[in-house]
Formats: sequence, C-alpha cells, structure tokens
Amino acid sequence: MIRQIVLDTETTGLEYKLGHRVIEIGCVELAGRKLTGRRFHRYLNPERQIEAGAQVVHGLTNEFLQDKPKFSEIAAEFQDFIRGAELIIHNAAFDLGFLNNELELLGLDSIGSICGEVIDTLLLAREMRPGRKNSLDALCAEYAIDNSGRQLHGALLDAELLAEVYLAMTRGQETLLMELDIAPPSAAQSQLNRERMPLLVLHANAEELAEHQRVLAEIDKESKGKCVWLGATQRA
Repeated sequence: MIRQIVLDTETTGLEYKLGHRVIEIGCVELAGRKLTGRRFHRYLNPERQIEAGAQVVHGLTNEFLQDKPKFSEIAAEFQDFIRGAELIIHNAAFDLGFLNNELELLGLDSIGSICGEVIDTLLLAREMRPGRKNSLDALCAEYAIDNSGRQLHGALLDAELLAEVYLAMTRGQETLLMELDIAPPSAAQSQLNRERMPLLVLHANAEELAEHQRVLAEIDKESKGKCVWLGATQRA
C-alpha cells in the first residue's frame, strides 16, 4: 500500500535565496488512495519579518508567529512524518526549495534523501489541461471540490484541498483488481457452478407459431419479398 503525503507551506516571501523562511507547514497522509486522518501542522517563528505582499496572501503576522517554535525545534518530527513517503505538492519546486533550505541551514538531510518520488500536481494539471488556469482554486472548481472556506492561503487547508484534487485528477488509474476487489472463486462455488440446473427451453405453441407466421407474411408483403426471416419455401 503506497503511503503518500500531501504537503504545502507558507513563507515570509517568494525567494529563499533572499533569506525568506518557512512560517507554516501542513501535511495530510494518504494510504491506498484514502485519507488516514494523520496530519502534521505547525506554525513557525521565521526569525525575520514577513513581506507585506506575502502577508496579504496568507494573513499570518509577525505578532502571531512570535511565540511559535523555530524550524529547528520541529525538524526531526517533520522528517519522521514524511520519511519514506511519496510527496504530492502543487508547484513542488517552490516548497521543496524552501524546505531544503531550512534543512540545509541545520545540516540535515534534504527531502530527496528521506522521501520517495515527488508528484507535482501543477505539472500534472498542465499536462491534463494545457493552456488553462491550473491554480488550486481553478482545480477545485474543475473537480467540484468545495473551497468556500479558503479566504486566505493556509498550509493545512491547502494540503487537504490538494489531496481531494489529486484523487479526483488521478481517478481511474487504479487497476481493475483494486476497483472491483474480485477474489478467485472458492472450490465450493466452482462445484456449485458445475452443478447448476440445465437451461429450460420453452417452445412456442401452435397459436403463437401461427401468429409469428402471420407477422412475417405481412413483413414479406410490405418489403416485396425481402423478408429475411421467412424462408423461400414458406412464401405463398
């Protein structure tokens, strides 16, 4: 059973190379394409100011984050949660860039060394919907997923919505065996199948046969002798 983690982050700005940091991590777990209920969610003190443009997007303030843990305090717990899983991220390069930067600052292993494959749902959506808008809101609208509570970006909420989007986007990729869950017949069922009663055949009576011939004769007359169901020897 494949274990998958749907992940999202919020940050102080758009570019970690300019010193911006992660301020929220949200993850939800899928196992066998079903939500397990396990989550990882933390707000973080970035130890720097949040850009005004970023604050408009997610609504998180420096005052709110002041007493939250630093990334170093939750790094081990975060790594344990995602370890060995397949990651599902929308615009993966952005989130992975920030998270790997945080790990590198602490001298810890990168995401790629502790996790399996990364599925970028933005790239997947672009392949499935070329030339169309593929933001999370646009995909929620496409797949009839209720995102009415998403007034601002939030890592946990967005991860939950993305999980539903991903499942909707990839529905039908399961094997027939997974969909139908068919088990091979038991020995008793096989024996029962062999011992079924023979098929009962009901023959038409004389009245029904006569009516059948009458209908065929009418068809033959209307088609000027082209009724394929009426043998040549039966025609008057």
